[in-house]
Amino acid sequence: MNEKEFEKLLLSVQKPGRYSGGELNSVVKDKEKVKIRFAFCFPDTYEIGMSHLGMKILYSQFNEREDIWCERVFAPWVDFEVLMREKGIPLFALESRDSIKDFDFIGFTLQYELCYTNLLNMLDLAGLPLKSADRPSLSPLVVAGGPCCCNPEPLADFVDLFFLGEGEEVDLEVIDLYREFKEKGAGKEEFLRAAAKIEGVYVPSLYDIEYFEDGRIKSVTPKDGAPAKIRKRIMRDMDSSYYPDRFVVPFIEIVHDRAVQELFRGCIRGCRFCQAGFIYRPVREKSADTVNRQAKALCENTGYDEISLSSLSTSDYTCLEPLLNKMLLWTEPQSISLSLPSLRVDNFSAELLGKINHIRKSGLTFAPEAGTQRLRDVINKNVTEEEIFRTCKTAFEGGYTAVKLYFMLGLPTETDEDLKGITDLGRRIIDLYYSLENRPVGKSPSVSVSVSTFVPKPFTPFQFEPQIEKEEIERRQNVLKYSNTCRKVNISWHDSSVSFLEGAFARGDRRLCAVLEAAFKKGCKFDGWNECFNLQKWLEAFDENGIDPLFYSARKRDFDEINPWDHLDFGVTKDFLIRENKKAHSAKITPNCREKCAACGAACFGEGVCFEKR
Repeated sequence: MNEKEFEKLLLSVQKPGRYSGGELNSVVKDKEKVKIRFAFCFPDTYEIGMSHLGMKILYSQFNEREDIWCERVFAPWVDFEVLMREKGIPLFALESRDSIKDFDFIGFTLQYELCYTNLLNMLDLAGLPLKSADRPSLSPLVVAGGPCCCNPEPLADFVDLFFLGEGEEVDLEVIDLYREFKEKGAGKEEFLRAAAKIEGVYVPSLYDIEYFEDGRIKSVTPKDGAPAKIRKRIMRDMDSSYYPDRFVVPFIEIVHDRAVQELFRGCIRGCRFCQAGFIYRPVREKSADTVNRQAKALCENTGYDEISLSSLSTSDYTCLEPLLNKMLLWTEPQSISLSLPSLRVDNFSAELLGKINHIRKSGLTFAPEAGTQRLRDVINKNVTEEEIFRTCKTAFEGGYTAVKLYFMLGLPTETDEDLKGITDLGRRIIDLYYSLENRPVGKSPSVSVSVSTFVPKPFTPFQFEPQIEKEEIERRQNVLKYSNTCRKVNISWHDSSVSFLEGAFARGDRRLCAVLEAAFKKGCKFDGWNECFNLQKWLEAFDENGIDPLFYSARKRDFDEINPWDHLDFGVTKDFLIRENKKAHSAKITPNCREKCAACGAACFGEGVCFEKR
């Protein structure tokens, strides 16, 4: 299809900018002069994928190598997919518009379990067999990384190899090995056996899984020299770790349409429900000078007038106020706004508020997660009611009238009183606003309460806990709804059906591969989107394969049970997770990593907060 025909086709879709390419800072190379072509696939829409920091980092890093051309690929929305199938257009990369079927690597980043059908759909659109066993050639090699790889088993039949942990080093090591094997004409199986010896690489076909009659895993047995345990990779020195000085600047508005500067990786807090807080350990910070220099370069090379300081808990950055002082020297004269997501209520100050208020106000968002102190202790949130009210007071006296609060529903040991505590907390925050003498004059306050359903995730202390079932989720949502008596407190929550499916795939084993393929063949895709999600088709797919999804989502697991991810090593030990689970049921808190080491296991990496002087 020539350029004019392609442009005409784009006129008939909702957002042509998703597929046009040619954005500022996108990389185009002569394909005859590169040795390796890498299709970086994000299994969701352009607007979501272009907001993802990991893709920005690896896209730039790969393309700095003369022998590699990395191009971007996103899941086409329903309207464009229909046209692609009608016109016989295979899935293509944005930079060259070449079919990804002819690339060396097709790499997916797995951020969310409900994107798995999109991965299959993208392989199908590329004209490739879905299963790894049906793709015998060395190329294209289908690989995947990202947080969902801490339990990759539901995709084991489809992906050739998984990257565990952070990809800046291990990805290039695998690419170099591939180039060596490609040039000597070696086969795929020989390559995979060699790749499995690289730390951080998991090749699922090299592991046999045996099950008990009741469905639990009996054993995981490596073969052909594969390691019994696969440990994740981390970047040990964040100051010397690669970070791009420019991002691709989209033509259309994306979800996070701003420059993003990373402060640190990991989290010191240990909230017992939070997967990211455990799988990214240990905390490793960048210096304030490095952050300031990289952030300035990003703004200069992209033209963005807002920069977000990114981490799992931004106010835990040890040099935050000195950093902001440095950044204000150049952001203020250029009217560049500083955005600080992931603030905590227990270390939020008037001084910090003053600095983030310096250019323009953005909304303030906090996450108490639970409505009562008892349940906050169960989840190890380490936030008190006094701190919540002190933070809201600081915000209101600083001119804010709106606060957004995040909570979870269905946490272990939760009662109706805990749920009513959520709406009670919202009402008392409104009362606090009206009690202040120096509140904003003539303005009405609002508290937005967003409630998500708890999903037990691997490598958390709650990985052993059952997820509450759909009917109970809906009952508890009604408890919230009818306990809210304040019109200035607005409550929203997610679809319980989506949470149920996420729960099944989060802790599932490779028998779910058959369910996933069946659901895809029934037309399931974009399952995280309400307008596309079809629960009935999923239930049919489970039923046809004789699998009860509640076996994975709603079953309490014994501590000695072999989990589908137990042969993967993300640094935190199972013994530590068991200890934390027991403390949760006693409502006992664990201090954060900078107060006292909890011996989680992450010290094995030899870097970061584990070796700071406390």
